[in-house]
Amino acid sequence: MGGLTKSAFFYGTLLHPTILKRVIGNDGSHLEICPAILLDHTRHHIKGADYPAVVPYERSKILFDHELEPEDRSVRGTLVTGLSQSDIDFLDTFEGNEYVRTTVHVHPLAPFTSLTSATASPSTTNDITPSTAPPLPPLHTLAPPLPADSYIWSNPLSEVKKELWSYEVFVKENAWKWVRGAEGHIEKVEGHVEWAEAKAEDDREYYYEEVERRRAMGGNIVRVTGDEV
Repeated sequence: MGGLTKSAFFYGTLLHPTILKRVIGNDGSHLEICPAILLDHTRHHIKGADYPAVVPYERSKILFDHELEPEDRSVRGTLVTGLSQSDIDFLDTFEGNEYVRTTVHVHPLAPFTSLTSATASPSTTNDITPSTAPPLPPLHTLAPPLPADSYIWSNPLSEVKKELWSYEVFVKENAWKWVRGAEGHIEKVEGHVEWAEAKAEDDREYYYEEVERRRAMGGNIVRVTGDEV
């Protein structure tokens, strides 16, 4: 693809390449991806939604009665490079008016790989969205930060929960959904392989439908009412 390209840091549903490709409407063969970390931000559950919000710690610290440890005020996600303007336009519509696209600086945690490779190999996919969260490296050992766009929560803090969105919980409860036959999948669903694959397919279809639903809103996001998560 010609023209200028952008990098972006993703931390929620778009962590997995399969959903990212669905949102941007192409195979993502022009993109590279790696795990990365954003410091001095917090990730929260949104009331009445199953996707998270990331907030600068300087803003979110009023929610807490103590100073957070570095691990708790950092957000793990994926850094994607090579995004075209068309990709960004689709992403802006998907994220909608609850977020503002802002330049942040994130630290890569592993080498880049092509997005095509990340979806072709379960082992590579597990590197991007692992089944267990590795410990945060000492800050002085992190790779130099790289600039990237990210979608930062712009709505009132009253719409998010105080509790942090745990990366550990996220990878255990959500990342497995996108990798059919992933290692550890059988144990998670008590050995019922056929049920596991059907459940994973159902979950993928749910998120595909959610992509289309959010696109249809044209950026003016209306949350589905229901239990808060």
